[in-house]
Amino acid sequence: MTIGKTVAIERPYRWYSKLIILTPIMAGDQTYITRKGYEKLHKDLEELKKRRPVIARAIQEAREKGDLKENAEYHAAKEEASHNERRIQEIEGKLSGARILEDQGDLPTDKAYIGATVSVKDESGEEMKFTLVDPAESDPANGMISITSPIGQVLLGQPVDARVKVPVGKSGYTLHILKITRG
Repeated sequence: MTIGKTVAIERPYRWYSKLIILTPIMAGDQTYITRKGYEKLHKDLEELKKRRPVIARAIQEAREKGDLKENAEYHAAKEEASHNERRIQEIEGKLSGARILEDQGDLPTDKAYIGATVSVKDESGEEMKFTLVDPAESDPANGMISITSPIGQVLLGQPVDARVKVPVGKSGYTLHILKITRG
């Protein structure tokens, strides 16, 4: 189902509960991720799988309370189960196509690509470091920015000494790439 345009469906699609959108299942798509990020996703997946029996018990207890049409606890537990399963599928899809950055020797080092740490200077002269990562392990407070973020998108593929315009705010701002490192 799409609204406004016709799309050829080449992959299986899953329906998200209570949403009027279809999204592709990402299994098989390659995701570049650090070993630390890969391990974090595995840990998150295990925690989500451990929640299944707890959520199932909550659904069963709510079901035993009677009329399901007006049972808020039942609906909340079903919604939590739906969210939990969706997140499990999302993580399993990422892990199935994950490539560990540290194991990739073929990634270029002359330009800013995923896994690179990029030193930049803004218009005021302040220097910053960003590590370009997959959205799954983005942590801007610690300098790990997603390649899909505005800064990540403009840095991606740029060489040292390039000046890039970040399209944020009314007029954006410029960053000057000083150094690119890996690892």
